[in-house]
Amino acid sequence: MTDNALARWPSREALGREGTSRARRLIAWAVRLLVLGVLLTAAFHSSRAHGWGLLAGVAGVLLAGALAWAFFRTTLQHRLWPSLALITLLLGLAAGGYALGFRSPALVLCCGCAITALERLPLGAGLPVAALALASFAVVDNDSWPTAAVTAGGMALAGYTLRLDAEARGHTQRLLAQERAARVAEADSAALAERARIAREIHDVLAHSLSAQLVHLEAARLLIERGAEREQVLERVVAARGMARDGLDETRQALSALRGELTPLEDFLAQLVSTAPRAEVTIGGERRPLTAEASQAVRRVAQEALTNVRKHAPGAEVRVRLEYGPGEVTLDVRDSGGAPGELAGAGGGYGLLGMRERAELLGGSLEAGPDDEGFAVRLRVPV
Repeated sequence: MTDNALARWPSREALGREGTSRARRLIAWAVRLLVLGVLLTAAFHSSRAHGWGLLAGVAGVLLAGALAWAFFRTTLQHRLWPSLALITLLLGLAAGGYALGFRSPALVLCCGCAITALERLPLGAGLPVAALALASFAVVDNDSWPTAAVTAGGMALAGYTLRLDAEARGHTQRLLAQERAARVAEADSAALAERARIAREIHDVLAHSLSAQLVHLEAARLLIERGAEREQVLERVVAARGMARDGLDETRQALSALRGELTPLEDFLAQLVSTAPRAEVTIGGERRPLTAEASQAVRRVAQEALTNVRKHAPGAEVRVRLEYGPGEVTLDVRDSGGAPGELAGAGGGYGLLGMRERAELLGGSLEAGPDDEGFAVRLRVPV
């Protein structure tokens, strides 16, 4: 046994009453009342139980109760020296009671001090106190030495068993407290993650929709500045209105996604490319349902990639391919290139940085850059 084990207190959870059942607390109080009754009965039936002797016996029992209560409080607070002082006073009270002729109360006090010292004090202090209390018991007891030794050994075993039981209960209480704290932290983390997901969905929907509207409104402004025909300006305004309507639809889809209600990804991509005059979509691999997060990542990247094509290479051919692999899903968007449009410098949405961040949050990757013909965006998301 190491020095640390000798100096280590039983935990406050072990010494306290938290975690004990109602039946166990009732039994503990019944034992205390029984011990108090034995002490009082022994004091009243002692040969000195008359006059001042009786008064001294009752006062000694009440004093022993007060000292025991104080000992329990100081051990709960892990205060060593006050605890040792109190248990020493209890042993002194037992010796005084024996000297005054109160032999039975002295025996009970010696036994109680031995058991509680082993149960509630550090072993380095509890063992000497218990040894002193048991030695006092052996001196006061009138039984033979073998009987007294067996009785003392049984009380020592009882005290140490109570200590082990209390420590096991305290360990259980600590584990329960840690589990509750972990559950609270997990719930807080899940709430933060959900709020971040909602915020990201709302941001991405608004960024895409407003960016597309800005493209057409900026075009309308440029046409007006150049004195273009009314029909051309009206065409851009109508397109902006359509983008606003599409934005509302996307917002509804985002809310449905947050509730776990998503249209099939293939249908979404087909509807998305139908708005582009020279775009096509192909699906490869074995189709299977994706998580809401993975499906939304594919949808948002496809939307942003097509928006970039309209801005930077208007009229280019666009090929969109969705490939279901064994451990990932891949989205490939490629355009045939072309001259930058007149709105290439217009304000955009969340762009490649936002797409890459969304992919990395899911453990995937995003590659974007020029290829042999035009510009390519490739998204990989693990599934």
